[in-house]
Amino acid sequence: MSVHWPILRTLIRRPFRTYVVDDQRSYRGLELLVGALHVAEAIAAKSRTQTVGIMLPTTGAFPIAALAAWMLGRTVVPLNYLLKPEELRFIVDDCDTDCIVSAGPMLEFLKGTHKGEALDETGALACLRGSRGQVSLLRLEELEFRSVPEFRVPATARDEDIALLLYTSGTSGKPKGVMLSHGNVTTNIEQIVEWVGFTNREVLAGVLPQFHTFGLTVLTLLPLTVGCKVVYTARFNPAKIVRMIREHGATALIAIPSMYNALLHVKDAGPDDFKSLKYTVSGGEPLPGAVFEGFRDRFKVTLNEGYGLTETSPVSNWCRPHEFRIKSVGRALPMVSERIVDLETGQDLPPGRDGEVRIKGPNVMQGYFKRPEETAAVFDERGYFRTGDIGRMDEEGHLYITGRLKEMIIVGGENVFPRQIEEVLNKHPSVKDSGVVGMMDPIRGELPVAYVEMREDAARGDGAKQPFDEKELIRWCKEHLAGYKVPRHVRELVALPRNPTGKVMRRELKVLAAEL
Repeated sequence: MSVHWPILRTLIRRPFRTYVVDDQRSYRGLELLVGALHVAEAIAAKSRTQTVGIMLPTTGAFPIAALAAWMLGRTVVPLNYLLKPEELRFIVDDCDTDCIVSAGPMLEFLKGTHKGEALDETGALACLRGSRGQVSLLRLEELEFRSVPEFRVPATARDEDIALLLYTSGTSGKPKGVMLSHGNVTTNIEQIVEWVGFTNREVLAGVLPQFHTFGLTVLTLLPLTVGCKVVYTARFNPAKIVRMIREHGATALIAIPSMYNALLHVKDAGPDDFKSLKYTVSGGEPLPGAVFEGFRDRFKVTLNEGYGLTETSPVSNWCRPHEFRIKSVGRALPMVSERIVDLETGQDLPPGRDGEVRIKGPNVMQGYFKRPEETAAVFDERGYFRTGDIGRMDEEGHLYITGRLKEMIIVGGENVFPRQIEEVLNKHPSVKDSGVVGMMDPIRGELPVAYVEMREDAARGDGAKQPFDEKELIRWCKEHLAGYKVPRHVRELVALPRNPTGKVMRRELKVLAAEL
């Protein structure tokens, strides 16, 4: 089934209902439809390629542009505006597009962040033209949306046709384009709706960027398919998010751990600000225990975790409120099959044993764009996707993510997962967040090294600011960890390096560790 057809039916049935609110305005169904027809007309005039790039802030303009591309039978390529120029140029070249939909404010933002990057005669950054310089820019503010758009019958798509080309963050090597079909995305929306019971009465807080797979599927396509309202903000301002939840009566907040951590630091926020929420879900990476406990103690809100990857469209697991298990990402969604396999033998493991998480289902990607060998390598002999994540199941099928295969540190033959050490460090009253990586050691193979970001409000008993104390943090780890898991060094950073979605970039920490 085509991704866009259920959305179009929703908008046509209730054309005067408000579906989207952003920082600038609100959008009724009719306005989204008419806007999509205008943009489709402009894309058809400028573009001949199968792919259409979209680089827009988190607003109602993004679904308008995506609907326009799908109405023409094209594949949407969301572009991450937080990437470096060379990464953007690579993606623009790799996806084979000849058109990028953007807007003036977005381009101004890029000019400010990409200082030194050359501008062409139209004022666009060279990286958006690709290395061949043949990509045209479609600026939404230059379109005349008040005129009557050309009517066109929206294209239909087969389940296997590619709807989205989402580029991974490129934690190793160049970014890879994940091919998600119309069947992948529509199925994942149906899985979530069935599992959670979303209705058109929900109000979603749209705090994740729409170039991110969670922000796109769960906070953009799902609400438009169901017909509920979503409230967006282009910049994550914690105090503003609290006001947004309160003023709009948001019933669902889906965010990443670093966002929940930031909300904890809003000084005047309280339980009443979050009382409308029915679903508070953390995803993207494991939720630190300190953040979970802080939200529960201060706001009386229990954060449930979910799990998924770009390659799974993205949601594969969701811990529903009535099935809450601490540190569990929940059971698998309908039609999703999961197995935990031994890291050495590849054999299935029983409940309670840690191994690699592998996933199979109709929401799993078609493959990596133009990379058949890498596509083949990530599927096992039974057709399960190798996630690279380490986890275990309990007897009832609840999944617990315990580490990342590529991040595993081997100390004297013992497997050590950074998350275990980070959980301990993050519970220290002076530590805001931490990142752990391995450093080479001639005797033990590897040793853990920790980098910490200190809390600004951490204070000693006399009220003075708590200073960074490496010996104290190592002592703390010795109290709570086996000896081989205790970091050899702990170093302070003003801010941990993070990618655009807030994850700590361990590859940058590894560079620092190599210099010790």
